[in-house]
Amino acid sequence: MSHTVHPYSHRLGIIRDWKSRWFSVKPKYKDLLKEDLLIRAFLNKRLKGFFVSLVSIERGQKALKIIIETSRPGVIIGRNGEGATKLKDELLKELKRLSGTEIKQEVKIDIREVKAPESNAAIVGQMVAEGLEKRMPFRRVMKQIISKVVANRNVLGVKILLAGRLGGATMARTEHRKVGRIPLQTFRADIDFARVEAMLPYGKIGIKVWIYKGEIFAKKQEE
Repeated sequence: MSHTVHPYSHRLGIIRDWKSRWFSVKPKYKDLLKEDLLIRAFLNKRLKGFFVSLVSIERGQKALKIIIETSRPGVIIGRNGEGATKLKDELLKELKRLSGTEIKQEVKIDIREVKAPESNAAIVGQMVAEGLEKRMPFRRVMKQIISKVVANRNVLGVKILLAGRLGGATMARTEHRKVGRIPLQTFRADIDFARVEAMLPYGKIGIKVWIYKGEIFAKKQEE
């Protein structure tokens, strides 16, 4: 029997890098892992609707750097950087409340712009969720989003799958739409994958997005 593997973890160390990178950190693996999970959970909740695609964490001996990739950096940063400062203060306060200890390292938040949001699976998933939460028909949402994604010349294939009480039906079901190809078993295939949830009055709708952007070779990576 075959097993479904997460497309990101399937390519770790081949064409993908880890989302948490620790350098010269003392052996407190359990505490640091818990801290990373709390940081991600807080940021995903706090920045909902800001189209955040990725939260990366880099740890050194003296500094903790949090990299937030979003298609709306100006909204998060705010005027004169007030938004970023407020976000940092809220994060430190929340971590102190949940873990009971203060972070001794210097915390830096780096906000980066995603230049092609239509080719980013996490942002596309959030766009689908936003459309569903506005009570738009799910088939129309899928069709509109896929047409936007395919319009990007770097995208060679896209697949969107919805699961739950679609259209308010009593019985849950799944619907999917696919354009192009998604070679999941090819290690060098650059496949972006994301899972998102749309919160509707009658329950959650699960959203999965796969976007295929071609194959990555050693020469292409070096360039």
